[in-house]
Amino acid sequence: MAWTVGIDVGGTFTDLIGIEPERGLVSLAKVPTTVENQAFGVLAALDKAGIALADTATIVHGTTTTTNALLERKVAKVGLITTQGFRDSLELGRRTRPTPYGLTGHFEPLVPRQWRLEVPERMDADGNIVVPLDEAAFSKAVVALKDAGCEALVIHFLHSYINQSHEKRALEIAAELWPNGYVTAGHELLSEYREYERGTTACVNASVQPVLHRYMQRLDGELKNRGFGRDLLVMQGNGGTIAASIVAEAAVNTVMSGPASGVMAAAYTARAAGLPNVITYDMGGTSSDVGLIQDGVPQVSSELELEYAMPIHVPMVDVHTIGAGGGSLAFINEAGMLQVGPESAGARPGPICYGRGGTRPTITDANLVLGRLNPDGLLSVDNKVSLDDVRAAMAGLGKPLGLDAEAAAAAVLRIANDKMANAIRMVSLSRGHDPRDFALFAFGGAGPLHAAALALELGIPKLLIPARPGITNALGCVVADLRHDYVRTVNKPVAALDPGLVKAVLQQQIQEGRDTIARDGVAVEEIQVLHTADMQFQGQSHLLTVPVPSLDITPAELQAAFEAAYWQRFEVELPEIRAQLVNLHTAVIGRRPQLTLDRLLAAAPAADVAGARKGMRKVWYDAGGWQDTPVYDRERLPRDVTFAGPAICEQLDTTVVIDPGNSVHVDALGNLIVSVTP
Repeated sequence: MAWTVGIDVGGTFTDLIGIEPERGLVSLAKVPTTVENQAFGVLAALDKAGIALADTATIVHGTTTTTNALLERKVAKVGLITTQGFRDSLELGRRTRPTPYGLTGHFEPLVPRQWRLEVPERMDADGNIVVPLDEAAFSKAVVALKDAGCEALVIHFLHSYINQSHEKRALEIAAELWPNGYVTAGHELLSEYREYERGTTACVNASVQPVLHRYMQRLDGELKNRGFGRDLLVMQGNGGTIAASIVAEAAVNTVMSGPASGVMAAAYTARAAGLPNVITYDMGGTSSDVGLIQDGVPQVSSELELEYAMPIHVPMVDVHTIGAGGGSLAFINEAGMLQVGPESAGARPGPICYGRGGTRPTITDANLVLGRLNPDGLLSVDNKVSLDDVRAAMAGLGKPLGLDAEAAAAAVLRIANDKMANAIRMVSLSRGHDPRDFALFAFGGAGPLHAAALALELGIPKLLIPARPGITNALGCVVADLRHDYVRTVNKPVAALDPGLVKAVLQQQIQEGRDTIARDGVAVEEIQVLHTADMQFQGQSHLLTVPVPSLDITPAELQAAFEAAYWQRFEVELPEIRAQLVNLHTAVIGRRPQLTLDRLLAAAPAADVAGARKGMRKVWYDAGGWQDTPVYDRERLPRDVTFAGPAICEQLDTTVVIDPGNSVHVDALGNLIVSVTP
């Protein structure tokens, strides 16, 4: 047997899906995330799934190691060497402040000032050498940072995106003096103008490089000790995978690894279901992630700012994240108003109903009080808590507002739904897309509980609930391809472009991508190449991404493509202003063998919908209040049938709520296609 295994580590649960295509076998596991060391949860999931590592061909791992390290500032001690006179540029940033409307505010840069050193060297904006690199001063700075105990080194020189010679020479010197391989040069990650964003991205990479490298070494070693004989693959934020042996070289690319895997699974599933335009909505235990897929292709952006003054300008799947998950805490804030999130109960202690010591109500507890969750079907409950105890806690929350337990729970859901609807507006309406032109792809352990309410709020006509919503991120790891992204700044008026420049840059990026896929050492069926350009009107600072369909695209075609993109976004024509070509991007994708999704629901289906019914219970709905509702075993629903709401569909990894008036079609792959009635 040759298993393909995807493992995703979330804030609350670690999910696993294994597929053995030759015999059509599927194995699933969902275990609590081990925050202190994610590797323990990964190994526990493998044990629970019962998959022999000696019989496993591929393991793809989505990790939150780098994201958590950055957010919690549990990162390596980093030293920076930069151009003389520019040591403070990464702290000054873009003249923004953490609290722009107040006189207080605190900001801790990733690299403190005493570990930011300067050396004489200077390029001008055209790449001409103004001041040669002072190699003796550079060597002295490297030794000083090493003696200060810095674990990782960043080399960040002005205008290195246009002329890399000084940074390349500095890398050669550092290789002889620095005690480890944790050396990052800005141009290697990002050959893009804007020294602040390029430098910050390099510092982020250096700060998490040792953390990720140690984790990968530890996990890879454990897997090999248990009989796994192949290279472990790791999800990147761009939706592709990379071999664990080289992932730490560009550790920053694994930021947003988890959310990206979910979007990739959504794209794969939606294409198979015949709905290529979807808005993805992933609600887990800690947060909700929203993205957009158009024509089967996830939107990718290089504009992520993880938190204040931490822009990460490498290509990543464009996901908007908010602090609203099943474990988000509900409380009365200082203004006396009900607030939900962003603080979360996490995996420990978790919601009250998990019986791990939690005492503060959460979104999950609200769903339980309103009958939307089965108290006997909750996963990872340590000590069973009675429904009366959960109701009492919810009543205590609502007492200052004059609400009983049910009304307080309903208010919690309404506030949470409003926050999540606004997140969907951020990736659709604010970017020129009408959500009514898309289906809502709801997944995550809690996503299908709230999807119908969100679709109704936003006018979205259809829901697509995949076969395994709670482990969709793990499925994304299984189906993700290899992917490497490259960017190069041009920054010239389109009318003044040198003949052949665009083609030459793109060809160089294609070759770099092919070489890196060869280093991955993973079998691929084909290599696909995608090109885009960042463009703007001359004099603007805002960028628009424009597809580049051919290496031989002409300046006139570039101008026309930009004007079309500008019209689609803003419905404004400015024919008197010419366009500027700022950056050229290339994505080189190694397509892995495709897997079928028709075996994800393993149980034998019933003869009809009635045969899948488990019972009845009272469930509260926003429109209609309490109603007697049939409860179905999701795995036993037959294919190619239609039934009407209200309904509850229960399965191992999630619960699906079908509101009254909505109709459901079960397709050939076991997806639920829900038609939403206004």
